Amino acid sequence: MSGKRQQAKHKIDLRMGCNLWGRPKSPYNRRQKGPGMHGERRGKLSDYGLQLMAKQKLKGYYGSIGEKQFRRYYQEASRLRGDTGQNLIGLLERRLDAVIYRANFVPTVFAARQFVNHKHVTVNGKVVNIPSYLVKEGDVIEVKEKSRTLPMVLQASQQPEREVPEYLEVDVKSFKATYLRVPKLDEVPYPVQMEPNLIVEFYSR
Repeated sequence: MSGKRQQAKHKIDLRMGCNLWGRPKSPYNRRQKGPGMHGERRGKLSDYGLQLMAKQKLKGYYGSIGEKQFRRYYQEASRLRGDTGQNLIGLLERRLDAVIYRANFVPTVFAARQFVNHKHVTVNGKVVNIPSYLVKEGDVIEVKEKSRTLPMVLQASQQPEREVPEYLEVDVKSFKATYLRVPKLDEVPYPVQMEPNLIVEFYSR
């Protein structure tokens, strides 16, 4: 991973005031204060500020999704039956780059986006190079054989293993993951608390 991208991720952690991806090298572990003069936070956040922060955290976590695309996820989530916040999380966890990251095939969600872009991944035997592609229940996601020795894949295998959630079935040896079902918020292994209800409030203003 380039130093620039690493720095960008560190900045996101400091701006959000949390270790967003639970990484051991996050500067937030050392400096639990926000950026700015003496690292002080300016007063208590308003309701709007809290809603905005919740939105930025979730967008950042999935590789800094753009506002236009994120709003589309929200609109789709609000059209689906059930709780809009839960639906939003369900849609984000169906992204192909998120599945590749959850399966521990790559070390970061940023690497997952690049990995999918470069045609290293198949879904049900066909190459898919769109990171935002939404997988469906029963889809089989696989790392192409030639791609299994790439540095980022080896790096992921050497890192302390992240928890593979129950809505995925992963065969580590054959680099295959089966997407079993759409998860609920409390099933998703976020290192920090996510509050999709605040995002729903933000867009409902």
